[in-house]
Amino acid sequence: MRVYVPLTLSGLAEAHRAGELGTGPLVAYAVTPALREWYLSDDIEELEYAALNRAALASLRLLAADTAAARRRVVVAADVPDGAAAADPDRGLDPAALGEVRVVGPLPLAEAAAVHVDSADAEADVSTAAEALAAADGGDDDAQFVVDGAEDHELLWYATQEIPNLL
Repeated sequence: MRVYVPLTLSGLAEAHRAGELGTGPLVAYAVTPALREWYLSDDIEELEYAALNRAALASLRLLAADTAAARRRVVVAADVPDGAAAADPDRGLDPAALGEVRVVGPLPLAEAAAVHVDSADAEADVSTAAEALAAADGGDDDAQFVVDGAEDHELLWYATQEIPNLL
C-alpha cells in the first residue's frame, strides 16, 4: 500500500538523520474506502493524487503549528505492507479524516519511494495559507480561498537520493 506521510523540511531533516520517518504509529494518507467514496473515481492515479493532496493539507497544518519551519509543504510517499496501515473506523466518514491512516511500527526512510516538496516560488502562498488555516477551519470563506490557493502550487517530485540537496 502506498502511503503519504506529511512532514515539514525540518521533519524531513530529522527523518534523514534518524534513517526513519518515525517509530509509529504515524499519521499518513492513502487510498481508503472513504476516500474512494468521497472522490467518486475508480482511477487509481486520481485517487493517489487525492491522497497526496490530503497529505499536503496535513503538512500545511504542521507548518501552521510550527512557525519556525520553512514555508514549504513536504510529503513523503512510501510503500508499506497492506496490514501496516489502517484507517480509524470511528473517523472513516469524518471529512477532516478522509484518507487518513495510521502506520504501525517503524517506517524506515529506505521504504520511501519519493519526496514531494513545494518549490521556492510557493513559499509566500504557503505561508499565507498556513496563517489563514485556523480562520478557514472556523468557516471563514475568504480564509478558505487563501488556503485553497496553496493547492495551486503542485508539489515537485524528488527521488529519495535527492533528500540531502533538499535540506
